Amino acid sequence: MSLRLAARFARRELRGGLRGFRIFLACLTLGVAAIAGVGSIRAGIEAGLAREGAALLGGDAEMEFTYRFADQDERNWMATHADRVSEVVDFRSMAVVGDERGLTQVKAVDVAYPLVGRVGLDPDISLDAALAGDGTLPGAVMERILKDRLGLSIGDSFKLGTQEFTLTAVITREPDSAGAGFGLGPRTIVKTTDLAGSGLLSPGSLYETKYRLDLPPDTDLQATKATAIQTFENKGMRWRDSRNGAPGIATFVERLGAFLVLVGLSGLAVGGVGVSAAVRAYLAGKTATIATLRSLGAERRVIFLTYFLQIGALALLGISLGLILGGGVPVLLAPILTAQLPVPAVFALYPEPLFEAATYGALTALIFTLWPLARTQEVRAATLFRDAMAGAKALPPLPFLIITAALLAALIGVAVLFSGTVALTLWTAGGITAALAVLALAAFGLRHLSRRARRATRGHPALRWAVAAIGGLRDEATPVVLSLGLGLTVLAAVGQIDGNLRRAISGNLPDVAPSYFFVDIQRDQMPGFLDRVQNDPAVSRVEYAPMMRGVITRINDRPAAEVAGDHWVVRGDRGITYAAAQPENTKIVAGTWWPDDYTGPPQISFAREEAEEIGLTLGDTITLNILGRDITGTITSFREVDFSTAGMGFVMALNENALKGAPHTYIATVYAEPQAEAAILRDLANQFPNITAIRVRDAIDRVAVMLDGIASATSWGAAATLLTGFLVLIGAAAAGEPARAYEAAILKTLGATRARILGSFALRAVLLGAGAGLVALAAGITGGWAVSHFVMETDFAIIWPSALGIITGGVLATLLAGLGFARRSLATRPAQFLRARE
Repeated sequence: MSLRLAARFARRELRGGLRGFRIFLACLTLGVAAIAGVGSIRAGIEAGLAREGAALLGGDAEMEFTYRFADQDERNWMATHADRVSEVVDFRSMAVVGDERGLTQVKAVDVAYPLVGRVGLDPDISLDAALAGDGTLPGAVMERILKDRLGLSIGDSFKLGTQEFTLTAVITREPDSAGAGFGLGPRTIVKTTDLAGSGLLSPGSLYETKYRLDLPPDTDLQATKATAIQTFENKGMRWRDSRNGAPGIATFVERLGAFLVLVGLSGLAVGGVGVSAAVRAYLAGKTATIATLRSLGAERRVIFLTYFLQIGALALLGISLGLILGGGVPVLLAPILTAQLPVPAVFALYPEPLFEAATYGALTALIFTLWPLARTQEVRAATLFRDAMAGAKALPPLPFLIITAALLAALIGVAVLFSGTVALTLWTAGGITAALAVLALAAFGLRHLSRRARRATRGHPALRWAVAAIGGLRDEATPVVLSLGLGLTVLAAVGQIDGNLRRAISGNLPDVAPSYFFVDIQRDQMPGFLDRVQNDPAVSRVEYAPMMRGVITRINDRPAAEVAGDHWVVRGDRGITYAAAQPENTKIVAGTWWPDDYTGPPQISFAREEAEEIGLTLGDTITLNILGRDITGTITSFREVDFSTAGMGFVMALNENALKGAPHTYIATVYAEPQAEAAILRDLANQFPNITAIRVRDAIDRVAVMLDGIASATSWGAAATLLTGFLVLIGAAAAGEPARAYEAAILKTLGATRARILGSFALRAVLLGAGAGLVALAAGITGGWAVSHFVMETDFAIIWPSALGIITGGVLATLLAGLGFARRSLATRPAQFLRARE
């Protein structure tokens, strides 16, 4: 009976339209739309990666080997299971034109490449025709950025190692580029057979071979994978197939999408503050109606259900609008998004992200509307006078507190379930909760400080009025500080994290990092190499070590993935070195280094931090597959390895006797004055054409480009949060317009001019904005420091341009929102307005 009566009352209330609920709907719609949009784009990319898995991978499946080509048994297995096989060799080298040199990622292919898709070239010719050459030199194609850097034109020649090639076309599209992973240089494609005399694929050189398989249509990929792994489990083979053709991109998209959804939740929390303020303002205007209903015998339950159903219906409308916007915009903009994205995507209406966004929106609406709704029960029949809601208790009854806590726990649980990142979600939830608590305390402190500062403002009427309004009973400070402050906190944290990450990568490293990494130095080339760099007065330090690459296949005779999970050390191949005597710069923190003349079973010195992350202890055994051969060693020491300086660092070092007989090359780092770098590179390249030089600054720039995309996406998410906060400010300004009109009428009656009243409104906005900005800055810097210190493990310094921009933004936002509604308040005629108030 009470529910039916409440539904009738709610339906009649809704006939009055959406007046008072526009900001409510805008905040909820924008928050849900942001989450639905991010989720829909992520789902579209994942669908595109799944649909184009074979094209991204370059075949139905791929078998990869490090440092070697497939042996006869492996080739026979491929021929038995696949209709066609294509061999691709991938490595880094230097493209040389006269004195100009450029790092390039070389892809050496056979006549079957590509099995899927087509390489786009300019001019538009086939890859076979392009690689055929001009009759005197073999052909090659490369990306335009490398061509322009080297000053090449079509028909010009260049060298890879000792082999000369003619440039026949520019690569416009590489069908399997997305599955290739991160490369330090632009792409060059040549035929493998044309590299026979280049000196680039010598024993021990750094290269990978990938065999793409075109499998019969009815092939069971899972069963074929299991067979391949079982057959070649001890030979260092790595398997991928079209079910996840670009695993690196898929993982990146999933994690970035989850992070952006969490940023979207911050925006939804800001919107929740606006929702709560809108509901509170609306119910304050309904005090007389509620009191009248109570005087006619309506029970508290009926009153609560009336407005709960009304606001619930509006919340459903806001969520629906958000789902339409967030799900529909990616579909409408599909042609533009598809053209901009570097990976395939299929944009459509995906139920899962829409359901996720709707769940977040519903829980947020419930959490932020229960408290103001609970205050309706405090209105008594005798409460037929203005501002009755202002005297209500700060906290609702205990049952509502318990329900709110349960809803908050449900929201966090749902976020953990959907994002799949427990730690990040919990840290985000804790950060938002802590920020809201700090901002609420700051709002209280600002009001208290304003009351205490009234005496100090004597003689400054505009400032005194502004301070009195902030500390007054209407509590203007709380919604402004909460909404704007949380949005600015997210933006401040993102700005500090991004700035410190960039500073760590591009700002600090040049002071400590080497000028060049030199790889693929053959053993017989080391004397000449060292003679050139060690006798150069501009070179301050040279470090070198033998290096080969291997895959950790087993730990304590168990599959490595079972012990280490998804740790980066067991993903793919890792650099390994050997040494007899303990190097001077090696610090042993546990165990002992082997004797200089040790010739017993293999011993391993492991990096301490990575060992702790995996859970390794002294005496554990590790099986490494190097060039198809298994080597099992015992961990006898842990040592400190600092990877942050971009210098030479190996996770694993073995005793000399364990590895020196295997084919390998040397790696070296050279620390030199900037003005000497070009001469060093020129001399070494002329003397040793096979050596590849990686300039650290170029590698940093490649990483910085990748960071730009991450920072841009994160900044857009934070900007959406800030936009929601600005909408809340507008709502607060609109809700306070009658009160400001009353103030203006009183002040005009007492002789105040419009200019002075406007100045008071402006000062009020500036003080609130500055307060919100300062608190947000402190919270954002704290959050940025926590992420930089505990997650990224980098040094932290305050990025002052970003910090000052946060405070300026807070002041401008409140000023614009406040002054935007000041005109009508100032235009009010005192006599007419005051008579209406009576």
